[in-house]
Amino acid sequence: MSHAVAAIQASSKSEFYAAFNRQLEAVLHGERDWVCNLAQMSALLMQTLPDLNWAGFYLLKDGGLVLGPFQGKVACVRIAVGKGVCGTAAAQRETVVVPNVHDFPGHIACDSASNSEVVVPLLHDGRLLGVLDLDSPQLNRFDADDARGLERAVKILLTASDAP
Repeated sequence: MSHAVAAIQASSKSEFYAAFNRQLEAVLHGERDWVCNLAQMSALLMQTLPDLNWAGFYLLKDGGLVLGPFQGKVACVRIAVGKGVCGTAAAQRETVVVPNVHDFPGHIACDSASNSEVVVPLLHDGRLLGVLDLDSPQLNRFDADDARGLERAVKILLTASDAP
């Protein structure tokens, strides 16, 4: 089934994420496949969220994070839990917002154009499945409003999918 994605006009980030999450629910409706839904969410983020240069997932496998579905430039393939922003979010099982990645100790620069980042852990029934990672070439692109909106989006994804 194909889905038309409407441009999101919003006066605030909370309004944007409310509209984004409605679109996400519509795009994922009726499809339970985990990888398919990860790919769709990555594409929807890149299509609708301004000022991104990468949006995608790293999935937990054999104790580390492995590149999953994404939109953007070729990326780092494996990231150790506890390393970089993605690995830190995975280890802490908490969303990490980084206004300036160049100030983050141990930042892994997969794309030198990235200046800010937000990473949301994928937690299902207490198990870490991976992380959602968004990068921006803009400094200070992400804040607590983004974190809340993306955490809600991850809940929608997990509810709509047959997670491994």
